[in-house]
Amino acid sequence: MTAHITFFNNRGGVGKTSLVYHSAFMFAEKGFRVLAVDLDPQSSLSSMALDESRLEALWLDDEHALTMYGAVAPLFNGTGDVCPVHIEPLGDLLGLLVGNPALSPIEEALSTGWPRCLDGCERTFRVTTAFWRVIHEAAKRYQADVVLLDVGPNLGAINRSAFVASSHVLMPVAPDLLSLQGLKNLGPMLRKWRSAWAAALPYAPGTLGEMPLGDMSPLGYVLMQQVERFGNSARAYTKWQTQLPIAYRTSVSGEEAAESNDHQIHRLKHYRSLMPMAMEARKPMFSLTNADGAIGAYQTNVQQCHDDFSALVTAIAARTGLQKST
Repeated sequence: MTAHITFFNNRGGVGKTSLVYHSAFMFAEKGFRVLAVDLDPQSSLSSMALDESRLEALWLDDEHALTMYGAVAPLFNGTGDVCPVHIEPLGDLLGLLVGNPALSPIEEALSTGWPRCLDGCERTFRVTTAFWRVIHEAAKRYQADVVLLDVGPNLGAINRSAFVASSHVLMPVAPDLLSLQGLKNLGPMLRKWRSAWAAALPYAPGTLGEMPLGDMSPLGYVLMQQVERFGNSARAYTKWQTQLPIAYRTSVSGEEAAESNDHQIHRLKHYRSLMPMAMEARKPMFSLTNADGAIGAYQTNVQQCHDDFSALVTAIAARTGLQKST
């Protein structure tokens, strides 16, 4: 079964989109068939993966036909249902479902329809599962082993529908107060949404066929090491790094703080010096070569970055039971 993993933190600027981008390429490097999905109305993942000329071609089309918005637009415009989405190739084993800033206006329709699921309203179920149905069809068509979803840093209706489409949720965090509070916000909301969807599923009209289970299972967190910001000292770094596992256990996984289970999947260094080169070359940091400007000591960082992401996706695959289809 294809794993659908949403990367989320409602603290912006933690490096979530970069984490999705690099994890997608590393999964593909390891032989998994990967779909990356951009459900953030800011479309940061699409902007990172594609150059401006390609984005212009995709976004300036009035129908937005080749983006995620184009795939769900007929449903939200009242002219039909979702339609198959274009899969933008990023590599032999990696495809992208392109985001679009035009997704923002559908937030209201997703928000108002949610309570009517318990009434068995067919349109409400169609709207709530719109993203899942588009992604599910694309994953089957692409024969994807894993789907990685990038969403915005909020707990709004678009993200709720993304979580309904998710089997797992992975949380990138920084060692700071905002990330700590983000864990405390997300944990109770995940449980609320999971419970509400489980209660609604028995009312889903049989005519709609397969429905997402909405497991939203917490997979763990990735500690994104940050450079010093706003005068943060090493002492403050250690303080928050110590408190994050407790916050995760008590707020997200619902365990007692005294339990020793470690939910940290991996710790990633901030490869600040490599990112500008990677953005210029339109490739992951761990794939940079001398020709891209990664000369001398930079190559040491490139190799360390490769080792880090290799260890990360290996751990994710182990935690999800992920296996290659080929």
